[in-house]
Amino acid sequence: MLLYIHGFNSSPQSDKGRQTADYIQQHFPHVHLIAPQLPTEPVAAMALLEQLTCDAKARGEPLCYVGSSLGGYFASYLAEKYGGRAVLINPAVKPYELFAEFIGSQHNPYTGETYQVLPQHQAQLQALDTSVIRHPDRFFVLLQSGDEVLDYRQAVSKYHCCSMCLEAGGDHSFIGYASHLSDICQFLALSEYNNAGQRL
Repeated sequence: MLLYIHGFNSSPQSDKGRQTADYIQQHFPHVHLIAPQLPTEPVAAMALLEQLTCDAKARGEPLCYVGSSLGGYFASYLAEKYGGRAVLINPAVKPYELFAEFIGSQHNPYTGETYQVLPQHQAQLQALDTSVIRHPDRFFVLLQSGDEVLDYRQAVSKYHCCSMCLEAGGDHSFIGYASHLSDICQFLALSEYNNAGQRL
């Protein structure tokens, strides 16, 4: 299973989500790609992600994750807890600290949904924190120093012992993401999948 995890106020229909799906379909059609639209409440989002992960594990599928921004934060938790390999794109490191400025009404431009960010969502996010990466071999981190939303230096510090690609400039969307999909799939070892979606 390859689980694509979108970020805050985003969707699998974002540019990165669609580019990932198109690339996998073209080059690795036997890989079981799942790209859910996450619930807005962190605890519900993680419950869905954990269910998908446990289902894949029960089927004997290898676990792979691509997480963008807040999705990278979720992917870190999943990879540390359940194993597998994770590619993080401009990942959030301490989103619970940033959520204070988002409390109140929010609008997702992809889904059209209007919803509320509540104070308790900060605590829900903090409960998922992987403050220390205990399995650095599971992670490949892509960062751009021009990220206008997150301080890339936090990710450099947290994931310093992991495989990392740090590019100067760029922005939070990670400009040129599509050009890295070959390296992403190589790290995730997708070429080792068989027709049943299991690793050889």
